[in-house]
Amino acid sequence: MAATSRGHRERIVYETAQHLRRSGVGGTGLRQVVADAGAPRGSLQHYFPGGKDQLVGEALDWAGTWAAQRVEEHVARMRRPTPARLFTAMTQDWARDLEARDHARGCPVAAAVVDCADTNPAVREAAASALETWRRPITAALVSMGRPRRRADALSTLMLCALEGAIVLARAQRDTAPLRLVARELAPVLDA
Repeated sequence: MAATSRGHRERIVYETAQHLRRSGVGGTGLRQVVADAGAPRGSLQHYFPGGKDQLVGEALDWAGTWAAQRVEEHVARMRRPTPARLFTAMTQDWARDLEARDHARGCPVAAAVVDCADTNPAVREAAASALETWRRPITAALVSMGRPRRRADALSTLMLCALEGAIVLARAQRDTAPLRLVARELAPVLDA
């Protein structure tokens, strides 16, 4: 029973992140999340007594952790890692995902920020934490590639800003060209 319960909770968090990617916080219906997770109807009250804010916060935490793990996987696979190669791998991940899903799902963190960062401090703080979780391994990778810590901090912020903006443009245009463009144009800056 414990493994099944744990599985339900994890699936609810995952499905919430997927709904955020499509519809933002306002468009994420809790009943549909529970149904898509295949969880019992009373799961939300049981696992998430803090309600939708708690669930969205945990979904954003999941998203930040997932993105951080992807960064670490990219770095581990590179024979000769450079900042530009890392950024290209990150943009290619998103381009493949957008194309595979017909541009229907963006970044859940960006969606949450756009949807309610100015009206919901709990969601804003969860989004900021998720972005920092994602940025941390980028910064560490840049330091390991020889960038001074302060420069690595600046570059990792630049990389996330460019990536998130390119994802928004790619979804709006239904074309991954903005992702390729930021990877190409930032390469000289990142590797300088």
